[in-house]
Amino acid sequence: MRNIKLPPKEVLENSFIADFHIHSKYSRASSKNMEPRQLSYMAKLKGIDLLGTGDFTHPHYLRELKEFLEFDSQTGFYVVKDAKDGACYFVPSAEISLIFNSKKAPNRRIHLILVAPNFEVVDEINLYLSKLGNLLADGRPTFGVFAERLVLDLMKISRDILVIPAHAWTPWYSVFGAFSGFDSLEEAFGEATPYIYAIETGLSSDPEMNWRISKLDHITLVSNSDAHSPWKIGREATAFFKPITYENFYRAIKENKIAYTIEFYPEEGKYHLDGHRACKVVLTPKEAISLGNRCPKCGQPLTIGVLHRIEMLADRPEEYVPENRAFSVHLVPLMEILAEVYELNPQSKTLEKLYLQFVNKFGSELNLLIKLDLNTLREELPEKLWIAIERVRSGKVFTKGGYDGVYGTVKIFEEPQAEEITGPRQKSLFAP
Repeated sequence: MRNIKLPPKEVLENSFIADFHIHSKYSRASSKNMEPRQLSYMAKLKGIDLLGTGDFTHPHYLRELKEFLEFDSQTGFYVVKDAKDGACYFVPSAEISLIFNSKKAPNRRIHLILVAPNFEVVDEINLYLSKLGNLLADGRPTFGVFAERLVLDLMKISRDILVIPAHAWTPWYSVFGAFSGFDSLEEAFGEATPYIYAIETGLSSDPEMNWRISKLDHITLVSNSDAHSPWKIGREATAFFKPITYENFYRAIKENKIAYTIEFYPEEGKYHLDGHRACKVVLTPKEAISLGNRCPKCGQPLTIGVLHRIEMLADRPEEYVPENRAFSVHLVPLMEILAEVYELNPQSKTLEKLYLQFVNKFGSELNLLIKLDLNTLREELPEKLWIAIERVRSGKVFTKGGYDGVYGTVKIFEEPQAEEITGPRQKSLFAP
């Protein structure tokens, strides 16, 4: 059983929830519905108060953002024009990819989240980036520039820009990735390291895993969905203490004073364990090391997962809990809960109707999952659904770890079905 403790009521009531790393319809493999009005609608269903715009580097999308959003001077964020009460706020955000040769090794690959205070600063960022590469190529453009140089140049544009390493532990395109990254922020960013206030833990790791690394104690651990479709927003998020202002948002990240994060179970992430997808081989770090990090079936190198990589850099034991850390809330998305409770196909229209029925009744998905009192819900929900939500809140779930691009599985009432794979039986987080 995972030791789950929800934030106290006063924290839940005095904080706002942000998901500021998403993508637009101009990114590869993204839904055509990833545009401001649809995102604002979905954020309300999910219970997200602040959403990143995503992809502000793409000229066509930036034009749409400027057309549909207007600046709210009271908060320093943006809102959809003519939005009704309850609509979410937006903050300009984008993800970029850097591919460069470091002093110690070639072919370094890092993804960075950029957050800007307003569209005027965004225009300056895009002017700078346009000299480094083609902004029209993708919603997440790629540049061949050192991370250190890029961050220092962005700070010359505005110190109010946030630069955050995205999904910091995934094997490829991340600051600590097994195949592309570095062993420390200082190694990656050099003189620009003081401007890196946070890292995004990603779907395959959580704050608890990152607590094992003492060098990250002063770094804010944020979580976001990295969504490519509206239904995925809010699957991970970060909560900030009120007021809802850019200044407060920026300062909380800079000073490591967030309220809590909303997490995937990291086992569900698609790079949690080591493995080789082509051979359906999945291994723990200890087993992978014993095999020389090679697939026992074909002999090819394994994809080294996040758990293994953290184990390599950790200087603290498992279960270490630092002082004054933010709360970490692990959830199963409501659509997954409903699909299991009602035994429905995840893609069925019936499931979508059920989702909307419960969300409209209780205000938002996150109201159901973490905010509303369980005793109150017991009187309002079907019994099995109430039991499912209670078990998710208390960490009584079963998991099967993801590997090499294959998502893991979280189940509430029974262990996930085993596949014909090489490796250990995945652990249960629920002690019957």
